[in-house]
Order: sequence, then C-alpha cells, then structure tokens
Amino acid sequence: MKKILFTAIIIITTIGAFAQPKKNLSKQEACCSKCKTERVQMHRIIMQLSSNDTLVWKGLMNNLKHLKAGWGDSVQIEVVTHGPGIEMLMTAKTTQQKKIAEFKAMGIVFVGCENTLKEKNIPKEALIPEAGTVRMGVGEIIMKQEQGWSYIKVGF
Repeated sequence: MKKILFTAIIIITTIGAFAQPKKNLSKQEACCSKCKTERVQMHRIIMQLSSNDTLVWKGLMNNLKHLKAGWGDSVQIEVVTHGPGIEMLMTAKTTQQKKIAEFKAMGIVFVGCENTLKEKNIPKEALIPEAGTVRMGVGEIIMKQEQGWSYIKVGF
C-alpha cells in the first residue's frame, strides 16, 4: 500500500510540473524579430554631456543614431546635460534642436541640470521645448547607475 501511495505521489508531482500554465512574457523576454528563439536584451544607457563644444554635440548625435539603428526599441537612452553642456539644450545656443526633436520622437530623453540653470541664471524657458530638467545632473546619473544603467561620458 505504501508503495502504491508513494508511486501515486510521484506521478501527480511529475504531471503537475509539466502542466504549469505559461506565464505572460515581459518585454525583455519577448522573442526578437530575427529569430524566434533569441530573447531581446534591453539596454539602458545614461549619457553625461558637460561640454559646449559643438563637435562633441555632433559626435553625440552620431552615437545616438547608431545606438537606435543597432538596437531600435531595445535601447533606452537618457542624455543629462550640466555645466557648459547645458548650452546644447538652450534655444539661443544649440545647433542640434532638429536632431534632438527627432531623437525625442524615438524615445530618447534629454534633460538639463536645474543646479546648472540656477548657477548660470538661466530660466527654464530658455531651454528648447524638447528638453526636460532634473534637480541634480550628477545625482540623476548616479541614480541611473544604481539602477543598473550603463554610463557613457560624452566628450572630455
């Protein structure tokens, strides 16, 4: 009798393990378009810009273009500007507003440091409409890194 009971428990446990309902997959677990067996890896990148050099800005735009072309919707990017880099987000000084608008439409976030704005006496209204702000630029970068985001320093 004990052998039959023990065997029945083993059979029920085995059937239960294989009869588990499939769970909904998260976005990260969804299959990619190239191969139904591969899984999409989400990339999260925080980029720090503290330069007012327009050649550095152009390089940043190229990096963003290549990241989106290579990874599409599986990359999440935030560009944090502070110090002299805030000029890239200023209506009166930027040479990149058209590109920023294009990238914002693709989901890339551009923010300026409110501490920099205060220090330089720049009103938020002086920023391009595509830009947001964060209380502390460096603090934003640190928080994103603590959440597992990859950090890229743009220019030097």
